[in-house]
Amino acid sequence: NGAVCIQPCSPSFHGETSFVCEDKRWQMFTDDCASLDVQSLFQVSVAGGHLPFVGKGKPVRGKPGDGAKLFGADDRGSSNCQADFSCIIPDILSSPAIPGNIADIVELLKMISLLLSENVNREKMQSYSRIANHILNSSIISNWAFVKDRNASSVFLDSVNLFAGKLLLRNGSESIQEHFISTKGHSMQKNASGKSFDFSMKFNNMGNITGHVVIPEEELLKLPKTSKAISIAFPTLGAVLETNRLDPVFVNGMVLSVSLPEELRHILLTFEKVNKLADVKAQCVGWHSTERRWDHRACKMKSDNISSVVCICEHHHRTFKSFSILMSPTMLRNAVLDYITRVGLGLSIFSLVLCLIIETVVWHHVTKTEITYMRHFCLVNIATSLLVADVLFIVAAIVHNTALNYQLCVAATFFLHFFYLALFFWMFSLGLLILYGLLLIFFKITRSVLIATAFSIGYGCPLVISILTVSVTEPKHGYLRSGACWLNWYETKALLAFFVPALSIIVVNVVVVIVVVVKTGRSSVGEGCKSQDLSNMIRISKNVALLTPLLGLTWGFGLATIVDSRSLAFHVTFALLNAFQGFFILLFGTLLDRK
Repeated sequence: NGAVCIQPCSPSFHGETSFVCEDKRWQMFTDDCASLDVQSLFQVSVAGGHLPFVGKGKPVRGKPGDGAKLFGADDRGSSNCQADFSCIIPDILSSPAIPGNIADIVELLKMISLLLSENVNREKMQSYSRIANHILNSSIISNWAFVKDRNASSVFLDSVNLFAGKLLLRNGSESIQEHFISTKGHSMQKNASGKSFDFSMKFNNMGNITGHVVIPEEELLKLPKTSKAISIAFPTLGAVLETNRLDPVFVNGMVLSVSLPEELRHILLTFEKVNKLADVKAQCVGWHSTERRWDHRACKMKSDNISSVVCICEHHHRTFKSFSILMSPTMLRNAVLDYITRVGLGLSIFSLVLCLIIETVVWHHVTKTEITYMRHFCLVNIATSLLVADVLFIVAAIVHNTALNYQLCVAATFFLHFFYLALFFWMFSLGLLILYGLLLIFFKITRSVLIATAFSIGYGCPLVISILTVSVTEPKHGYLRSGACWLNWYETKALLAFFVPALSIIVVNVVVVIVVVVKTGRSSVGEGCKSQDLSNMIRISKNVALLTPLLGLTWGFGLATIVDSRSLAFHVTFALLNAFQGFFILLFGTLLDRK
């Protein structure tokens, strides 16, 4: 920004890079500085141009209309550089890829794409690729984290896609390969068989990774005339793009970009996994160039194994041109968890339906007093809320995995959030009812007041929380989390609207259970018979067992999965206790009730 950002040599510390400048050793602050001779590279003359600093820190600005001067053209219009940009490559490749230089090179590539992308022949594309390759080298890719402009990686990707998309094809095909960027093109005809692009590129010193792009034959039938398809592969760029995300996911394959005619929309992509983790889920995503984030709505998964993922993605020339796979170290994929979830939900839904049928049949026989009436009233609403929530859980999974419809996903998440909250607030109402029966023996409340209070708590509070959550977060597209029809956590913390009420209710209901245990223990005091100790302990244990699923205490094990998200034991315990909650409600709330 016009400031000299170098200082004399001093003891090196983290965050600095050294380089030689004018035969003297200097220290560079990595987040501010550039060492390129920007005067020969950045003499920009569009809208006043831009130069960070030149020589002794003075900015240089061009005049509008002097575009030819960007690459060394003199006042008479002669140039030795406009044909293929070769004159600027030595200076760029000899410069250290420190953050300041990376930012300048990104800006340079952007201007080339905007101003000099006519007649992009093989020579121009080779020079462009060599410049881009310099800042994609796996040995310096971590320096991108210190570039001040957080959108630099997205600007870089858009610039490369724009420039490569105008590549002219000689003899119907073209292939330009650098170590860390590869561009290939094919001409396409309406009646031809499907086209494919195969990439095998160096990722790091350990070896290569591969990527595969297929344009299906049925898509080519949409072509009105002979057209071209361009694909670009980036083996290291994913590490840069993922730094813009807040959730702990990583790009686990190439970033594959595709430039297609507008008529072609669906493509098939195969990504080899960099880290071949058997117990971690993969997710197919597209880079949303407008919102500058990975978006799962662009793709759906066709197959996933330990070594590769096949995705079906929707290409859009304005938004989705680049695709990859994400993997989260906190999201376990385990056959045992899947089995427990499916079996548990199925059994729970069946159990809850049976529970409601039994309650309907015996209702008049078991609701003769105010307390028993309200107990069964709360139990029926707990069962109803959990039944609807379990069904919505399945619907939300189907919507996310097949329909890829954002509005449906928002609707499913809203009602899922509402009914899970209703479950907790009705369990809270039951806990308050138990305290009322134990502690306020001589304080009578009419049935109508009890019902009105329970309805206000059980459905009123969840409705208010659910509406506030969606109205605050959805306008900024922060309601849904990436990868599921459920509340967002990493960007907007919308999940707190479920977590805080649920955790608070669990804490209150733990207190209720403690009160019940204390009251049960005191009832035998003074009986003077040690033989009662065993029966007393059995009675206490039975009360705890009965109340734990009814009051939602099993959800407390969810804290363990947050503390150690990689522990399979915690996830299995949590899944067992909660996927089968409907069965436990039937067992302890209905079948073991002697009445």
